[in-house]
Amino acid sequence: MPESINQMRRRMLAATMMTLAATQVRTAAATDATSGDASKSFGTLKQVNAGVLNVGYVEIGPASGAPVILLHGWPYDIHSFVQVAPLLSSAGYRVIVPHLRGYGTTRFLSADSVRNGQPAALGLDVIALMDALDIRKAVIAGFDWGARTANIVSALWPERCKATVSVSGYLIGNQEAGRKPLPPNAELQWWYQYYFATERGRLGYDANRHDFAKLIWQIASPRWKFDDVTFDRSAASLNNPDHVAITIHNYRWRLALADGETRYDDYEKRLAKAPVISVPTITLEGDANGAPHLEPGAYASKFSGKYAHRTLTGGIGHNLPQEAPQAFAQAVIDVDSW
Repeated sequence: MPESINQMRRRMLAATMMTLAATQVRTAAATDATSGDASKSFGTLKQVNAGVLNVGYVEIGPASGAPVILLHGWPYDIHSFVQVAPLLSSAGYRVIVPHLRGYGTTRFLSADSVRNGQPAALGLDVIALMDALDIRKAVIAGFDWGARTANIVSALWPERCKATVSVSGYLIGNQEAGRKPLPPNAELQWWYQYYFATERGRLGYDANRHDFAKLIWQIASPRWKFDDVTFDRSAASLNNPDHVAITIHNYRWRLALADGETRYDDYEKRLAKAPVISVPTITLEGDANGAPHLEPGAYASKFSGKYAHRTLTGGIGHNLPQEAPQAFAQAVIDVDSW
């Protein structure tokens, strides 16, 4: 099918979704925040060697569709997008939803690889996956670790990123910033980061990762009434043999309590300068996000391309794509049209 027809088809389908969203998004926030999606699941996962990993991922939608890569956060998994992905595929997109390193069926190719959770490593994982799947350029969207990774890819490799959707805005950080103390109330919100800095925390998370993750879900999305089936479906991905090591290294690295790998030094130096993101971006925030986050005005200047921010009302928490899938999918469609 000629690309011009593909583009027309996507625009027509996107327009239909936009019309639906105009009436649904106003009420979807409240509905999504109080309902589960346990009846929905992905089909069989695919596996591909990409960089240092064998990546487990979902792919739905036409192979000729414009690529969209959806990135989950901690301690969640690909099912954060179990409703978003079909919405996008029905609009003609080729949707890729990978398990990040340390989750689900994603595994290191070598037993000798450092179980590294530093931000630049996760960014390069996305580039390696795109190369493995022969994707030159994609819309990249995510939340939590996934939003940070989307920020990193768009900042370091803008030629590979058509546009981004980022929950909670600009999340690129560095170790120097991690050394600086915050006001007491802000420090309190990072309690688990300090817990993970200790050996007791590593052992405790390893022994109680299921209950720990559920506590984080409840704190981060206090008004989302997810059921046990919905939680357990995602929590199974935390049984990955590298999950604890990746999690602990990520948070210790942020506090400059763990070293990264020298091969990522140049990338981290560039990220430490808090580079401005030039690709078109929509940032999203829920009005009931219980996880640490900045006010939108604090990061708006970090986006130099076409930019918009949307705050969703109705009790939407941190796992925004799963709590408000219509609004998240609409943001992807809108930013792609830019």
